[in-house]
Amino acid sequence: MKMDKTYACVPSLKVAFVGLGVMGFPMAGHLKLAGHDVCVYNRTTAKAEKWVETFGGRMAATPAEAVRGAGIVFACVGNDDDLRSVVLGEYREYTLGELFPGAFTKDDIEKARVY
Repeated sequence: MKMDKTYACVPSLKVAFVGLGVMGFPMAGHLKLAGHDVCVYNRTTAKAEKWVETFGGRMAATPAEAVRGAGIVFACVGNDDDLRSVVLGEYREYTLGELFPGAFTKDDIEKARVY
C-alpha cells in the first residue's frame, strides 16, 4: 500500500488503534507514517499481521494489551456490538476503567459496565 503524504512535524505519541477494516487500516497507517508509535489490535489476527508487515508498527493480542500505556486510543469498528466486544471484552473480563486507569470516575466505570 503506497501512501504519498507529507505530515506536519509533531511530537511522537504512543497510539493504540483498534479495528483495521477498510477505514482503520489506512488511518492507522497514516499515524505510523506521521511518526507515531502505533500498536494495533484486530479480531482477525491476519489483518493485524498484514498491517505490521506494511507499516512496521506493533500488534497486540488483546485490546487491553494494545491500549496499555497509550496516550491516544482510536477504535474503528463496524457497529455497537463490535465496540462493546473490544472495549468490554467478549466475556466482560475488563471495563473501561481497567483499560484507562485514571480516565474515569468510579461512577463512570459503573455506568459503562454492560450486563
